[in-house]
Amino acid sequence: MNSSLIGKIEKAKRYAQERSRMRVRGLRVDFNGENDRHEVSLEGETWRCSCDFFAGWGACAHTMALERVLEGMLPRASLYQQSASGTA
Repeated sequence: MNSSLIGKIEKAKRYAQERSRMRVRGLRVDFNGENDRHEVSLEGETWRCSCDFFAGWGACAHTMALERVLEGMLPRASLYQQSASGTA
């Protein structure tokens, strides 16, 4: 294998462990829930989900699950758990 490619692979592994290097600013996800498929998106700091619960609450299990998966990589204002609990 090319030595420069090996170096890039090692750097990628290190970057993957250093989530603070990354900020997700936009995302689209097809989420297979227990009852249906939902489209979830993040545009800037605004979550959207096609499920009925999100329409009434502005958050749902799908958006909160993605917040956990992307922990450390999202804009602070997009985090429902922090804004709902009043913690920073």
